[in-house]
Amino acid sequence: MQAKLHRWAVADPGRRFDDLVNFVYDPATLIVAFDRVASNQGARTPGVDGRTVADIEEHVGVPRFLDDLRAALKDGSFRPLPVRERKIPKSGGSGKVRKLGIPTIADRVVQAALKLVLEPIFEADFLPVSYGFRPKRRPHDAIAEIHIFGTNGYRWVLDADIEACFDSIDHTALMDRVRRRVKDKRVLGLVKAFLKAGVLTELGERQDTTTGTPQGGILSPLLANIALSALDEHVMAPWQPGGSMATHGKRGYRHTKGRPTWRIVRYADDCVPRTLREVPV
Repeated sequence: MQAKLHRWAVADPGRRFDDLVNFVYDPATLIVAFDRVASNQGARTPGVDGRTVADIEEHVGVPRFLDDLRAALKDGSFRPLPVRERKIPKSGGSGKVRKLGIPTIADRVVQAALKLVLEPIFEADFLPVSYGFRPKRRPHDAIAEIHIFGTNGYRWVLDADIEACFDSIDHTALMDRVRRRVKDKRVLGLVKAFLKAGVLTELGERQDTTTGTPQGGILSPLLANIALSALDEHVMAPWQPGGSMATHGKRGYRHTKGRPTWRIVRYADDCVPRTLREVPV
């Protein structure tokens, strides 16, 4: 299923996919989705309903759990619950905290199923400058790319981080980009429902989510990459056919005028633009 979706997306960049919800609640998709949730270290961490994977396996049974989930998805009655807020210290000893949003197990399974269906479609559109949370790509690949640029004449490095990226993503702009590829209203409704599910804070207060996609959600990294692909496209537009850096000659002309060329390497919301002034490449 994933191979076909990816092949169709590559073959037709303007195609908008319909009838995707049937793939989302397909029994095989849900089984794979549950296995991925169960094998994750967070399987022992409950959401707002207090249930873990072990609880479901012991008290409900996986077949019944997935049958009930499939029925709710199929008849349109499925509604995600708010995520449970959990604050953890940020690395580096800054004293700052990172807010995680922990979905329920059922919501995690549906998110995993959505990711199984949506990821191969959007992977056809993502530029190679993006490395974070993508299949067969690791942080070491991004580092290697930076080293390659350094050996090819790039002289300046800017290390940038988008502040509170996951918390600040605009829902309207994100959904507009999702709609470029997805026509299925049921799938669009599920994605939007997860964005608007809300948060139950550590103090037990319910908060609406008007922006952002919670860190801790299985679907969130893919949604963040969909949103940030607009940045990739904007920064790399001059390298596209007809752009001011598209050919060796155009890049050389820029250098004679004292103008830089640049490339970007992005890992989630961390990016490293490299610029060149002296040596044309």
